[in-house]
Amino acid sequence: MTTAERMLGFVVNPIAGMGGAVGLKGTDGKDVLEKAKSLGAKPVAPARAEEFLSRLASIRPNFSLLVGAALMGESETEKVGLKFKVVGKRKKETTAEDTKTVAKTMIDYGVNLLVFCGGDGTARDVLDAVDMKVPVLGVPTGVKMHSAVFAVNPRSAAEIAARFLLGELPLREAEVMDVDEEAFRDGRLSARLYGYMLVPYEPSLIQGMKLATPATEEELRNQAAIAVYMIERMEPDVIYVLGPGTTTRTITDLLEEKKTLLGVDLLQNKKIIARDVNERQILEAVRGQKAKIVVTPIGGQGFIFGRGNQQISPAVIREVGLDNVIVIATKQKLSGLKSLRVDTGDSELDKMLKGYIRVVTDYGEERLVRVE
Repeated sequence: MTTAERMLGFVVNPIAGMGGAVGLKGTDGKDVLEKAKSLGAKPVAPARAEEFLSRLASIRPNFSLLVGAALMGESETEKVGLKFKVVGKRKKETTAEDTKTVAKTMIDYGVNLLVFCGGDGTARDVLDAVDMKVPVLGVPTGVKMHSAVFAVNPRSAAEIAARFLLGELPLREAEVMDVDEEAFRDGRLSARLYGYMLVPYEPSLIQGMKLATPATEEELRNQAAIAVYMIERMEPDVIYVLGPGTTTRTITDLLEEKKTLLGVDLLQNKKIIARDVNERQILEAVRGQKAKIVVTPIGGQGFIFGRGNQQISPAVIREVGLDNVIVIATKQKLSGLKSLRVDTGDSELDKMLKGYIRVVTDYGEERLVRVE
């Protein structure tokens, strides 16, 4: 098959990611989506889809394009100006079954690569439809993205897609993970391997599967040492925005305060003042106040923003200030990461965050780590 005959399929889950900024940790289930909307959640997927398509258009690989109808890809592709053929029925609201139907139809058309915008739930839907029949690639759009089928951001997805269509990248089997959202909202992380899909392999542009850091005695000691150091450095009246994770939770454990494991919490004068807050609540609390953000990277992936902590949005980061971002990580976790990553959804902010950042790794110990 010549390069000119290559075909790309593109499908968007239009509601993916809407639960992130409002603190709902996903949008699986109609009731949850309605709650997200009532809290002021805005669609995330369209902008991420446009970013992917715009970058793809600028690269201009020679391929034909199939897109999902209406909100499932057609709307974004029209805005970018790429030529395309529509697959599926135009609907005002879509379901997982629509994603599966569009994906199966694209396989029948003979696509060489299927790109989807969504999170782990969408990856599961695509797996159900595609299995190992064609290579796939995820544009990260959801709240839960534990799977290894996603590019690190929409621009990286475009680079991977173009290079694969030009025959420059090999394939590998990548894990599709998913999380029990009800357990996740209750602060319990219950993830399991759902299956595998074929993904174009470019290790610097594909995220790894989320890995839990083993709770060894040395790891727990290291977390405690970091927590003591952070507590000793806390300033009076400053609001500390604590991201998810066991390392951040250790800080409040030592203060005998109860932090949510998977949510974002606010700490002031060594007391929790708000638990499991969303973007709006954080902004209301920190506006006009001195504040700091404390986050820890995701094991195996290295993201400090944009995965599982979308409540700490670009607006929150800009309000608090880049100089007031504190990253903490145990030595064991850092040893498994080549660098840190950001994917806030704001490309300009991502550029500002890139470079080198100090990471607290033990009591009185810090390391300069590169942010990509």
